[in-house]
Amino acid sequence: MSEKLALIGTEAQARVWFETRVSRETYADMEALAELTQKWQRSINLVANSTLPNFWQRHLIDSAQLDNLVAQERSVWIDLGSGGGFPGLVIALLRREHPGFAMHLVESNGKKCAFLREAARQLRLPVTVHMQRIEIAAPDLCARSEPASMVVSARALASLSTILEWCHPALQNGAIGLFPKGQDVDDELVAARKTWNFGCDLIQSISQERARIVRINHFVGSVAL
Repeated sequence: MSEKLALIGTEAQARVWFETRVSRETYADMEALAELTQKWQRSINLVANSTLPNFWQRHLIDSAQLDNLVAQERSVWIDLGSGGGFPGLVIALLRREHPGFAMHLVESNGKKCAFLREAARQLRLPVTVHMQRIEIAAPDLCARSEPASMVVSARALASLSTILEWCHPALQNGAIGLFPKGQDVDDELVAARKTWNFGCDLIQSISQERARIVRINHFVGSVAL
């Protein structure tokens, strides 16, 4: 299944998209997150420097679009390989008023974790930062909460096959997976299905024409050999 959405191709369009969908306070905090990221970027490589002129379109919109792809009742979100905090910090900002919502950011780089914690503190976000390798943190986090209330995301991290290896127990028990992918998504799906039996929606990104979001909403398990 593939869904078509209007493309947000410029910084101006990205700002209008937020202005028409979020409160003034949330919009101001998106600006604060953009400024804080670019301030820390001078000493830590949080995002690619080439994306800074289009920060709202490339990172804020690219992250925020995931919020609409799962029910608001999903109260536990685990973001693997969070890096500079996208999508995790953006989703936490959008959902911070929801009772009981919790965002878990998994990142092994200490300097990036320092940034994530400072951003969460300044923006008053319901975020816990886990400075661990994904293969260690993911099984523990996925076992802590009821999978039916959980979302697992990973952006620009690893192949779909590898991501599923990390989080398949949660997906198999009802968690939703949201995994933004680039132009090679079809090849990644073919490779992943050699090992895993799952159903997914393939949704066009609104920030990049050739990008897609894999939404896994039915996961059976490993393919029988």
